[in-house]
Amino acid sequence: MKSYRAAAAQMNSLPDLDHNLAQAEDLIELAVRQGAELVCLPENFSFLGDEAAKMAQAQTIAEHSEKFLRTMAQRYQITLLGGGFPVPTVAGKVHNTALLVGTSGEELARYEKVHLFDVNLPDGNTYRESETVLAGVQLPPVYPSKELGHLGLSVCYDVRFPELYRHLAQMGAEVLFVPAAFTAYTGKDHWQVLLQARAIENTCYVIAPAQTGRHNALRQSHGHAMIIDPWGIILADAGDKSGVAIASIEPSRLEQVRRQMPSLQHRVFV
Repeated sequence: MKSYRAAAAQMNSLPDLDHNLAQAEDLIELAVRQGAELVCLPENFSFLGDEAAKMAQAQTIAEHSEKFLRTMAQRYQITLLGGGFPVPTVAGKVHNTALLVGTSGEELARYEKVHLFDVNLPDGNTYRESETVLAGVQLPPVYPSKELGHLGLSVCYDVRFPELYRHLAQMGAEVLFVPAAFTAYTGKDHWQVLLQARAIENTCYVIAPAQTGRHNALRQSHGHAMIIDPWGIILADAGDKSGVAIASIEPSRLEQVRRQMPSLQHRVFV
């Protein structure tokens, strides 16, 4: 693992595939101009807002999203995470799929989100992700990159389930991805503290690209894409506007924190 710059993109995706992919490319180009070798796009980067429209176009969204990720990674010679897009299943629903792509456009790792956001919030909003999404059944993978470190995948609501991240840590993860479309209501209280907790308890870097702003009349996201170091220090925060959070991933910092706070070695219950 070498020292390198990573970027967590912050998008305001809409129910408009072409618009969103153009926005994503602008942010990728912005990140690359600032030296990023690893760029992460948020959950629902290619389509967000209207569930019926998403399902009607799911096959097209899936094909265009995957082609876009492969093309951008190859064009800009970066490792690129697409933090979540719908992939149709035989069951008539979609998998919320995160895809990690290498510099030659090759697939490095794929993860189908296992924890689905079915909640009734105090602000009156109800979310039922399971109405259109089929939960994955496999634990998320850790991709062992010689240059970028061991990269652990997850998606959004997963962040509330610490056992998933402990699994990633046990599999050798050094960098955790948490691409999200966190709601504005939950995000104001829980987003930052959950990300910091996952970084601290697993002594890992956390890269959390995010959605921000309004996506339609009902859906609003919190923003604050972040990169957090293994001590829980926020290295970059994109605020509430579209943009990128960029920071250096330093193997020496990772080694220092794990040497000074060797909590992963002190686990009693495994």
